[in-house]
Amino acid sequence: MDEDAPEKLDLLGISGIANLLSSIKFAKWYELGEHDIVLTVLTDSMELYQSRLQELREERGDYTEKQAAADYARYLLGMNIEYMEELSYWDRRRIHNLKYYTWVEQQGKTYAEIQAQWYDREYWESVHQQVGHIDELIREFNARTGLLKEFE
Repeated sequence: MDEDAPEKLDLLGISGIANLLSSIKFAKWYELGEHDIVLTVLTDSMELYQSRLQELREERGDYTEKQAAADYARYLLGMNIEYMEELSYWDRRRIHNLKYYTWVEQQGKTYAEIQAQWYDREYWESVHQQVGHIDELIREFNARTGLLKEFE
């Protein structure tokens, strides 16, 4: 194990932790072994959640080493395959349709776009073609926040 691993834990944010736990569940579900590889994305760091951490400290006190050990045992070592399911076409379609509220009601997208995500084979390719534009938006956002100055 990497000796610096405890100091690197804050590189995992809530979404990254969810992806890590999902990877463990996936490996257990498919009974993967030492010669198998599972790749996941650690999408965020705890830097994004400082206000939430402060709320938790105020509500519950400092997070102790004893609590960390209990969480490690329960959530990592104790990870099992509960709530896992292999989905049929119609199961996946049902879950896809759950986007309606967040996409249409909250984000102002159209139902036609949700349908295109499912049926139009070019839809996701067109999203991938936006990488340059999306990268530029990210650079602009980072410049406005000033957070990257410490890494220059």
